Amino acid sequence: MLREAPAQRIKLVTFMAFISMPLSGFVTDIYLPSFPAMAKSLHVHERDVQLTLTSYLLSYGISQLFIGNILDSIGRYRPKLLALTLLILSNLLIAQTDNTVFICLLRVVQGMAISILVVATRALFVDLYTGERLKNYLSYFTIVWSCGPILAPFLGGYLEKIFNWQANFYFLAFYACGLLLFEILYSGESIAQKKKINLRDNLNLYKMMLQNKLFILGILVLGFSYSMVMLFNMAGPFIIENTFHFSSVTIGYCTLLLGFSWMIGGFITKKRMNLGFVPRVIVPALLQASFIIALMAVGMFQQNLYIMVGFAFLIHTISGVLFTSFFTNSMLFFPKHAGTAGGLMGGMVYIVTSLSNFIIAIIGKVTTQNGLAWRYFIFSILLTLIILYMWKLQKVNTVQNS
Repeated sequence: MLREAPAQRIKLVTFMAFISMPLSGFVTDIYLPSFPAMAKSLHVHERDVQLTLTSYLLSYGISQLFIGNILDSIGRYRPKLLALTLLILSNLLIAQTDNTVFICLLRVVQGMAISILVVATRALFVDLYTGERLKNYLSYFTIVWSCGPILAPFLGGYLEKIFNWQANFYFLAFYACGLLLFEILYSGESIAQKKKINLRDNLNLYKMMLQNKLFILGILVLGFSYSMVMLFNMAGPFIIENTFHFSSVTIGYCTLLLGFSWMIGGFITKKRMNLGFVPRVIVPALLQASFIIALMAVGMFQQNLYIMVGFAFLIHTISGVLFTSFFTNSMLFFPKHAGTAGGLMGGMVYIVTSLSNFIIAIIGKVTTQNGLAWRYFIFSILLTLIILYMWKLQKVNTVQNS
């Protein structure tokens, strides 16, 4: 039992838990700069390569809806070993195949595996620590996790240029293999007492949460805010390489820069959390719409990499502002069931993101800066309408409660 292990071993396990956190971001983003190369190598449409990401996001989202209860019932350690083993095998198989349908199926497996790792790693800290020490560790979660989306495309661009697109998946297999060896040698089961799964109680709890309109609308805002980021991740590499004729390394630098924009949005929100709904949410949403309209107007006269990425930086920063604001508020709706609410919210956000980007992918090929801008505009309209409806609901609730 890990809880009874020496303090030095627990410190080592804690450190490695932080090392494992960026893996989810790497699995999502490391091969984004290689999208054009994969399409050419596999002789498929761009949409087929984009579906490999959609498959992963959808699987990851659905898995989070129920994986927490399963890990509370059977423990954390053995599922983590299974998940890491599946990641190693699936990445090696992806690097060896030329069938996009098979790659999509393997990415579904990876979505489930990463869901297990993410939920189990979060639970590890709750199992081992309490009080201020637990709060201190939890405060680093977002910062450490964000290293994945920031660094992964940058590294992936160089791996693809020096070797080939398959190198990204070999790297992921190597990463997972290192974590698996550590788990076998030093880690162990951390849960103190396993719980029986009560399906009826869980369904009633989910039903109660899904009937809360503000909670559901908040999830939609989270999903569409993140969809803007994933829109560039899916379409941007093709525009940068095929239209503007830059290499995968440039794609990596662009996604690295836009990764920082998301983080900046989070820091901005922390400074503005005490503001009212209008200045904290509505003003940023309208400002984002203004940036998108400006991008569309500028695109009528000039289109180049610097204009596209410059405006995308501003748009993604505000997406980070909105996401962080609604993530924090949504977690406060059900303080007595924060774990279940967090799993439901996280799962549904990825489901909304994957489905919205799937629809964007099938309605047409994005080959130009203006094509990207129009799709940004669609998400912006949806976001603004949802936010304004939430504002109306909040005012109605305030009047009824007064």
